[in-house]
Amino acid sequence: MASQLALKSRINSTTSLGKIFNAQEMIASSHIAKARNVALNAKPYTDAIFDAVQALAAHTHIDHPIMKTHDRGDGHARVAVLALTADRGMAGAYTSSIIRETEGLLAHLDSEGKDPQLYVYGRRGVSYYKYRNRDVAGTWDGDSDHPGVEVAESISSALMDAYMKPEDEHGVSELYVVFTEFVNMVVQKVRVLRMLPVELIRPAVDTSDGITMAELAEPDDADDPASEVSPLYSFEPSVDEVLDAILPKYIQSRIHECLLTAAASETASRQNAMHTATDNANNLIDSLTRELNASRQAAITQELTEIIGSADALNKEEE
Repeated sequence: MASQLALKSRINSTTSLGKIFNAQEMIASSHIAKARNVALNAKPYTDAIFDAVQALAAHTHIDHPIMKTHDRGDGHARVAVLALTADRGMAGAYTSSIIRETEGLLAHLDSEGKDPQLYVYGRRGVSYYKYRNRDVAGTWDGDSDHPGVEVAESISSALMDAYMKPEDEHGVSELYVVFTEFVNMVVQKVRVLRMLPVELIRPAVDTSDGITMAELAEPDDADDPASEVSPLYSFEPSVDEVLDAILPKYIQSRIHECLLTAAASETASRQNAMHTATDNANNLIDSLTRELNASRQAAITQELTEIIGSADALNKEEE
């Protein structure tokens, strides 16, 4: 059994940690409502621009990078992968889950003969890949729990430049984003979103469970001549100029939404992790206190036994 001094020291240190965990939980609780509302309020705007781009893909015949995978011609297409991690720790498995999903996606792209180019947002992810000497095409950090429009604009600008570059300038042909989707206060799911090129999504696909990469395909009746729809749009001044203007807004709005829902997920994960840590600290304190009381009782019992034994010995000597 440990000494009483050691037990008291462990109880004091655990109590201090419990106070820190409880404070972190209270801070996260005060931020989660705002982060959730901001993420939910941004979603309609992102859905609107995504629906508009989907409508163009469904009802017009457009030859533009936003709709079409670049043919690099070398059989080893470059693909951009953006991982949205956290700046701070104490959020449970939040960052590790994103890194694990990112590693799986990179391995999958490698197996398909593609050349993934990694982009990372968040100090935790940047430190992880820097420590492992992994080549990273671009990094950003700062305010991962409440990101602003500026960081979304910076990320989208870098990714759009990479997407629009030709092959000989290390351009990429696809863009994936790995982030954590905020479902509710208890559930946050890591998702892999294929952002570019935009393709039609089969309506019957249910992506509510399981991974996360969207299953992209042509409609079931794509081969049916009767199902062809005439173009419903005319463009002024031209298709390319209109889509060149839409593309930056499309990328920025979707990345901004991913950042906001990831921030809400990070805050919720931190609150859940700190709540669990506080409970564990309290349980450990209770266990150590019981052990300390047992140690005290054993010491008292031993002292009483020694006193009684000494008294008996003195009585025998007197007799």
